[in-house]
Amino acid sequence: MPPDLETRRWGTLPGGQEVRLFVLHAPNGLSVTLGEYGARLLRVQVPDRHGVPGDVLLGHPELSAYLEQEDALYFGATVGRVANRIARGRFTLDDAAYRLAVNNPPNHLHGGPGGFHAVRWVGEPFSGNGERGVQFRRTSPDGEEGYPGTLEVTARYTLSGGGWLTLDCWAETDAPTPVSLTNHAYWNLADGGAGSVLGHTLTLPADQFLAVDDTAIPTAATEVAGTAFDFRTAKPLGQDIGGSDPQLRQAGGYDHHFVLPDHAGELRRAATLSDPGSGRQLEFWTSEAGVQLYSGNFLGGGVVGWNGARYGQHSAVCLETQQAPDAVNQPWLDGLDTGSLILRPGQQYHTRIQWRFSALPE
Repeated sequence: MPPDLETRRWGTLPGGQEVRLFVLHAPNGLSVTLGEYGARLLRVQVPDRHGVPGDVLLGHPELSAYLEQEDALYFGATVGRVANRIARGRFTLDDAAYRLAVNNPPNHLHGGPGGFHAVRWVGEPFSGNGERGVQFRRTSPDGEEGYPGTLEVTARYTLSGGGWLTLDCWAETDAPTPVSLTNHAYWNLADGGAGSVLGHTLTLPADQFLAVDDTAIPTAATEVAGTAFDFRTAKPLGQDIGGSDPQLRQAGGYDHHFVLPDHAGELRRAATLSDPGSGRQLEFWTSEAGVQLYSGNFLGGGVVGWNGARYGQHSAVCLETQQAPDAVNQPWLDGLDTGSLILRPGQQYHTRIQWRFSALPE
């Protein structure tokens, strides 16, 4: 049986554009809310081991929160043109130099202040083959946020009858341009962000992570063995936060890219996150070669979200599947993936992430 879908009005942007949201309900009790502003994953409710549904995603019911509150900018959004950081907001492509906004000084972050998270996409519901979802489209014009080329972008969320949520992103360009898209969901499987995620258990089968400088730009690929970055065997997310590791002390937690093994562009499991208390478990599957682990270090309690939850530091964790940060400037980082960060005319960019929810027995 395919999921149910309902469409609602969400609000109006300052320019007068109406913005809609879409609510999907799967037969297994999973509920997903999507919004046109930022092609955004707004709310996810999942049953615990006793069948009781609860929020597992940070978000806000009001559109105004995403427009006015800095902490909420990226909650659940599709981010691009290039996810993560570009050093000093500069890159060179085919001998032409480009300057981007420095919105995470001294670097460019997540496509700039007017990136894909901060614009309206046009959503269109679809159904078939026991699935239902929403496809969001937009045209990113040449020069938007400093990037070259007109980019046609599609972000399609699909909810299966069995309760798997899949995001596919496609892009085509009329001129060479860097592209790396991801979803910036903030997860808390226990209480949707009212408490901490440091007790969540994480498994991440990466043999290497990227060490970073004091501005979070990668400097070296480093083996995880014997370090606080070794999640190859499940351990609590917060086990080593607050310890002596200089990379964690510098960032206040994890904000690092992990290099996934055996990459051939095929969908495979990138991480498993579980909450021992509720029994909720979430598997992250991806076609990408890497994932950015972010432990909510900079959340400051300024946003009050679903059910009045106040989101503080470490109230959520992000696992953003993507290409390596600053790969446009560092060829060795671009080489960590099987494909290039640069999309050219005649090519099609595609990335996929799949979230698989389940409940563990007591």
